[in-house]
This record gives sequence, structure tokens and C-alpha cells, in this order.
Amino acid sequence: MGKKKVLDLYRAPFPLYTVKVDATTGLVITAGGGGPSKTGIKNGVHFLDVQMVGKNQYSSSLLHSHDTDTRATINMAIGDGVIAAGQDGKCSIMKFKLCLQKEENATHRDGNTLELSNARQRCGKAGKGNLKKRSTAGDVSDTRNETVQITVTNIAEVLSDLNPHDPLQKVVRFSPDMNLLLTGGTDGYIRVWEFPSLEKKFDFKAHEKEIEDLDMSTISKQLVTVGRDFVCNVWRNNQLVTSLNWLETMPQIAEKTYRYMACRFGNGEDEKDSIRLYTVQIPHKRDKKPPPCYITKWDGKILLPMLTSPCGTEVISCLAVSDSGRFLGLGTVTGSVAVHVAFSLQKLYYVHESHGIVVTDVVFLPNLMKGQNIKGNNKAALLSVAVDSRCQVHTVSKERPIPPWLFFCGLIIVGVLLILQNLFPVLL
Repeated sequence: MGKKKVLDLYRAPFPLYTVKVDATTGLVITAGGGGPSKTGIKNGVHFLDVQMVGKNQYSSSLLHSHDTDTRATINMAIGDGVIAAGQDGKCSIMKFKLCLQKEENATHRDGNTLELSNARQRCGKAGKGNLKKRSTAGDVSDTRNETVQITVTNIAEVLSDLNPHDPLQKVVRFSPDMNLLLTGGTDGYIRVWEFPSLEKKFDFKAHEKEIEDLDMSTISKQLVTVGRDFVCNVWRNNQLVTSLNWLETMPQIAEKTYRYMACRFGNGEDEKDSIRLYTVQIPHKRDKKPPPCYITKWDGKILLPMLTSPCGTEVISCLAVSDSGRFLGLGTVTGSVAVHVAFSLQKLYYVHESHGIVVTDVVFLPNLMKGQNIKGNNKAALLSVAVDSRCQVHTVSKERPIPPWLFFCGLIIVGVLLILQNLFPVLL
């Protein structure tokens, strides 16, 4: 661990604030921009195709760029071909579709063209092996070149933050069953819409100050929210169930010296049907000697703290949990990226100031993308984006097995020591 060089997977022409992965289409979607300023920096949503090159390296190509006019996308949620994008105090709902544009040219074997530009379009999944197909019939061959195309349609927009001074949506999520759209903003309100009808279901004050993060349990449907008011609340619909207190595991820390920064549910790393909640706590004030930040792991069903562990003195800016529930990904305001083991909360991977500026979002690559293994020989692969316009991929390699020759050498050494101990018990 320590300072190491991480190659850029992609570099956008604007600051990046969010990144998500659509496992069904295999797309990596990242967004950001310069906002309404007249600096010439654009605002957009970029759709990337990420492929594995070799065993541990990745490459990306830009498939489509969707312009968002004067509004930068600060946060984002995706599901079932839909993007919910936080732009200022509004949530923009966009639908994206991946298509194959097919062009057929029928030619004689001697090269004379019989029929040109018979174009057809097929929407759906685009497999890597479907980009080029060729078939023959008699003296005529049909050459079909397929290129990937993505269409994006703006379908709706809702007001998600009503702060009269500077409205800003801070977080957006779809419920696990995709039946609800949930947002939180600087006005401290949680707003919930039924999806896809977008009929408002709940609108309630969840925190006295701005909301930092929210997430919904896949089992109990309970909603967890964290805000700048030092509070982590648990809700059922719009009714407060309880407030969590991470200091139960750290009684030596004074109250209101830390505030909650992020919360995420994840699969239990040790039990099949278990669920975990992870929260990140950061210092409320910075000192000359920076105090550490903390991660707390909670039982996701009964919401009792299980373990709290320090995670470094750099202030945490974002949190992600892998699909397997085995790993946690962290980004910091100073640009560093880390991966922790969910079971013990120990640091497994770390790159100091990989971005050099605040990391705005992190997300793990899923186990499968388009039904194919995208992690290769790696335990985990974490994407990170930052204000420096870069998207990077951080890989945690599997441990190499002990070579057979080294194993047998160890057995021989142990055997020799045992024999010498029996022959010369006084000396040994």
C-alpha cells in the first residue's frame, strides 16, 4: 500500500461527479460538467464501453455523449434502462436504449455491388461478438457491419429540493424493486415518488440540515438517511422508526465531534440471508492533527452496531459496497482511493492522492456484465471519478497460490528439523 500510479480508464472534457454501472447492457455511465458558468465547460452524461485487456488491465471507449445543456449532473441512479439525474434542485428522468445499427452490402465475389445501404436497426443487448457478421449464399456474399448506438430521451422532471437560496439535490436512489424514486437535498427533506408514474407519495422533513446520503434495505424496505445534523435516522414510509448511535461502540468519543457522511446497505459477507448497513463518520471540525474517520458495520435487520474501525485521517467523501458484500470502496476529499474488507473493516488496498482532488463517486464493477466475467483474476475492481475529469479503475488481485516446489521445500525443512530434534535432543 502507499503511493502508486493508477492509469486513467477515461478522461472527460468536464469535471466528473458520479459514475454508475449497468450490468445488463455492460455500460459504464458517468456524468458531470461545469454547470451554468460561461467558461465553455460542457455538461453531459457519457456512456462508456469497458473491456478487459489481458488479465488485469482495462480499456474504455466512448459510445455516446448526451448533452445536458446548462445543468451539470451531480448525482445519479440507474435501473431498467432509466437514469435519474440530480441537476441543481431538480431530478431529471432519462431513458436510454442500446441499439445495433446494421448496414448490409450485398456484393458479387468479384466485388461488383448489387445492393447498397440496406440499413436496419435492432435494439437490445449488444454482444461483443455481434459487431461483425458475414454469410454467403451462392455467388453473393452479404456483409453486415453492426455499430453500437445509444439513444437518450428526456421523459420527465421533478422538483427535488426547495431550498430558497441555493437548491441542490444531494442524493437520489431507486428502491430495490424499482417501484420508488427517492431524493434528498439541502433543504433536509426526503421526497418519494412512485415509479414510473412519478406520483408523489411522501414529502417529509428528515433532517434539520442538508441530507448527505440515503439508502433502502432490500429486505425490510426500511429507509436510512444521514444528514449534517449529526443524525442517522431509520424510516418506514414517512414515519421515524429510530435513530442510530454509532458512539455505542466508541464511548470514549465525545458527542457531536463527528457527523455521518454516508450510508449503504450490502449483502452479508458471512451469511447467505444476512444484510449489513455501513456508515461513515467524519470529524465535524478539522484540527492541526487530523483525527481519524470511522466506518461502522451494523446488523442490517436489527440495526445494532457490530464493529467500528478507523479508516485513516483523510476525510471520506464517498462510499460503495460490492455486489458480493465482501468489499467496501472509499474515496477521500484529497483524492485517495481505498478498498476495505467488509468482514473486518481492514484496509486491503490504498492509493494516496490517486486523483489529487476530491473523489466524487466510487462504484464496484459487478461480478458479471452482459453475462461475462469482467473482473478477470481480480477479487474486486473499483471505479472512481473526481473533479479532475478522470475515471480510474482500481483492482484488488487474488493472492497467488503457494508454488508446489516451495510447499514441498517447507515440508522437507520441517521433516529435517524433527529428525534432528530426535537425534540430538540436547542440542536442539
